[in-house]
Amino acid sequence: MKKVFQYTILLFSLMVSTGASAQLGEAYDMTINGVKVIVQPSGNGIVVIQTIIKGGVENYPAAKAGIESMAITALTECGTSKDDKNSFKNKLDRVSAQMYGNSGMDYATFTMNCIKGDFGIVWPLYADAMKSPRFDAKEFDRIKQDAINSIKSNESNPDFAIDKMAKQNAFAGKSYAKDPNGTVETVTKLTAADTKAYWQSIFTRSRMVIVVVGDIEKAVLQEKVTQLLEKVPAGSPYKQTKSSYTAPANTFKPQPRENATNYVQGISSGPQPGTADFNAYILAMRVFSSRHFLEVRSKHGLSYAPGAWLSQGNTTYSNIYVTTTEPDKYIAVARQLIDKVKQEGFTEDELKNIKTQYLTNVYYRQETNDAQAGSLAFNEVVHGNWKRANTIKDDVKKVTLDEMNNAFRKYVSNITWSYQGDTKKVTPALYTQKETPKMPEEKKAF
Repeated sequence: MKKVFQYTILLFSLMVSTGASAQLGEAYDMTINGVKVIVQPSGNGIVVIQTIIKGGVENYPAAKAGIESMAITALTECGTSKDDKNSFKNKLDRVSAQMYGNSGMDYATFTMNCIKGDFGIVWPLYADAMKSPRFDAKEFDRIKQDAINSIKSNESNPDFAIDKMAKQNAFAGKSYAKDPNGTVETVTKLTAADTKAYWQSIFTRSRMVIVVVGDIEKAVLQEKVTQLLEKVPAGSPYKQTKSSYTAPANTFKPQPRENATNYVQGISSGPQPGTADFNAYILAMRVFSSRHFLEVRSKHGLSYAPGAWLSQGNTTYSNIYVTTTEPDKYIAVARQLIDKVKQEGFTEDELKNIKTQYLTNVYYRQETNDAQAGSLAFNEVVHGNWKRANTIKDDVKKVTLDEMNNAFRKYVSNITWSYQGDTKKVTPALYTQKETPKMPEEKKAF
């Protein structure tokens, strides 16, 4: 165990002293035809390029939820004006290149991943996929059925169901209540023609950011990106909405569901990205998550998998979650823990340890070019500062104990609770009352 611990510290030290510093000072950005292009030299033979389309769930009404996800999938699965699906895939397979996309809450990404020596072969395919996608009706119907099957599978998953319900309750009537993957009803109604028209409406320079992680000469990138953007419309000026979620009071919404156990999830506030509280609150929620786990599982035996985490985005919010056969006991334990942290705060040791753990995870997750591109994209779109991806070590080191404690007290306040399971086992008043419920007796160890 001692050797494992020493190795972990050594690995972390190497990441901090070599991996991060190698990146600092090398990354740069440039603007081409109104589009920001962020470039991170990689020092290896892989090239990853992500084209980001800003907006996410703000781009479409609830009745069209899933349309952006379908559009991104169709770029590679329905062929282009030059290649049908099979021809397109065969060309990628010959050089072992990859092309894929994703649509999330705040933005969509379309990515190419290839060996540097094959960049000249893969880039034209990448550009064609975005500029002249075919949206073949037969292939579109195929991927639509795949999407519907995936949605149905997710809906049968209790964890997915409670998370979806929690967001719909907290963000009712707002964009964050939408699921980027859509519902069976909304996706079923989508057509290839409608989805193609949607893609054409959002594929504009005003919504785009391009991230490059790889060792491609600046002049070459300028030439390729300039050619890509030549016929891409400017689009209307676009500014993404950033907001804070603040529940006016504790609320509770139960829903009967025949689960093996009962699922509870609460949503509370969180700081806006780019604000002074953000890094301190990230650390606070991670320490609270550990305390929550120990209190709920280890001390009281109420759940095998309690959780607490921060959902980061243009609207950042906190989550607290549990599966339990004793929901009333759980809420007493959880609210008592929140009160204790607010009154007594965290400790210097907890702050020191969580900084090390958090930064280790950050660097571990950024070992690949793809992950680095994702980090740059996220920080640019959500925080408005791609450089944060490379300065996070120094930013986190500056967080003080007072800042962490004050952030927790500020943002963990009223909670929007959602419940799925046996409604006879839960007392809603315990979740909504101002007074903290009485702490149950601890289970005796045998």
